[in-house]
Amino acid sequence: MTEKELVIDNTIAFVKETLINAEGGHDWFHIHRVLNNAKLISQTEDADNFIVQLGALLHDIADSKFHNGDETIGPKIATEFLESQHVSPDVIEHVVKIIQNISFKGGNTEQQFHSAELDIVQDADRLDALGAIGIARTFNYGGFKNRALYDPEIEPKLNITKEEYKASNTPTINHFYEKLLLLKDRMNTETGAKIAQKRHEFMEQFLNQFYAEWNGEA
Repeated sequence: MTEKELVIDNTIAFVKETLINAEGGHDWFHIHRVLNNAKLISQTEDADNFIVQLGALLHDIADSKFHNGDETIGPKIATEFLESQHVSPDVIEHVVKIIQNISFKGGNTEQQFHSAELDIVQDADRLDALGAIGIARTFNYGGFKNRALYDPEIEPKLNITKEEYKASNTPTINHFYEKLLLLKDRMNTETGAKIAQKRHEFMEQFLNQFYAEWNGEA
């Protein structure tokens, strides 16, 4: 086993342990799916696979929405762990920047950092918010926050700020319009965009069925 493979194995064990009691849409299995998505996308991209894998594994190590909105905890935990693994400072800095810039945040916050590795991990994470699993995760989180399924009187808020997005407590269906249905046009890679299109279409079919059942249609 190479030194990098050992670091990846240790990171997997660390993430599994850290997220053992995490909300179902942001647990180890979410990380594992994102890692697999990132590996798939990496096959057609020119990027450092070590950084891609570390970014995928650590991107949600302390999601701010579960830490009172504090966006500094994740980078801090990731840095301390990677330092314990004697990862080089430049790799640690890159992974931390991926963690800091991966989030959707309402879609109106200009990304402050760009790299091929971030593009891959961001696409991999966004793919897990789409399709059948994206639907399941959305309703799981809505239940976790005790949100209504749907309220026809509450319109989705489009073009919201980062602060409005983080503070939103609207019905779960609104989240499709405030984030999920926007993602396919914000993918960074060709592979990510191709997969996103298919999953986007599945979500549109789901919404059509949802409204039909809501309205008592056959």
